[in-house]
Amino acid sequence: MGEGEFSYRTAAEETWRLFRIISEFVEGFEVMSRTGPAVSIFGSARTTPDDPYYEQARRIASEIAKDGFAVITGGGPGIMEAANRGAFEAGGTSVGLNISLPMEQEPNPYQNVRLDFHYFFVRKVMFVKYATAFVILPGGFGTMDEFFESMTLIQTRKIRPMKVVLIGKRFWDPLLDWMRTTMLETHGNISAGDLDLFFTTDDVSEAVSAVREHHKRVAAQPDSAEPDTAADVAEWMTAEGTVYGVPPSRPVRKPTDPPEPV
Repeated sequence: MGEGEFSYRTAAEETWRLFRIISEFVEGFEVMSRTGPAVSIFGSARTTPDDPYYEQARRIASEIAKDGFAVITGGGPGIMEAANRGAFEAGGTSVGLNISLPMEQEPNPYQNVRLDFHYFFVRKVMFVKYATAFVILPGGFGTMDEFFESMTLIQTRKIRPMKVVLIGKRFWDPLLDWMRTTMLETHGNISAGDLDLFFTTDDVSEAVSAVREHHKRVAAQPDSAEPDTAADVAEWMTAEGTVYGVPPSRPVRKPTDPPEPV
């Protein structure tokens, strides 16, 4: 195989991969745009049905579904199953965003809206774009990933503030203590206000009420008008579910401005 032939095949494979990525976004947007207001619930796939956190996730999802929210999970077992189950049994919209993994993930049977993804990054857009809140129960690396990504997006104002509720003080408090003493006080890597971007509770009713009240405040805010000034553009919410922001080292342009000359 010559060098040119290898390069040609590699380029062709990369081009077709773009279509696969686009197709996942298209299907995800088409399906998720019909779910209405939603709450994404995260937690360990290893949590068993006899675990108290399983029952808490089930109860939270049930109450949220009764309030008219769709419940979004990763579609797998454990906490994901519990949340889908709670929404399903309450007669609500129970969404599973399943992912293809080398070690096959068994979809739970409580999804009445199901999507399958190959790419983690496409799937993660769906978790954020359509959610008014995150409810996060104890979990592993994937759960931590979702928690810290939500913190990053809210801290940088790349998304509108969403309610982030951490369930299980015994699980979360050691991590939050480390964030306070090491990240904030020792190294100054975060601001004190960043620790107010979320709250922890062991109370199902408190968690559900927090989500409900946050959504009421958001729903009462008027839709953002078409941007006119540079400041308006920087705060404008795009169709991708993120804030437009200020391009690095470049003047802010309105999305409706003509393309810049090449």
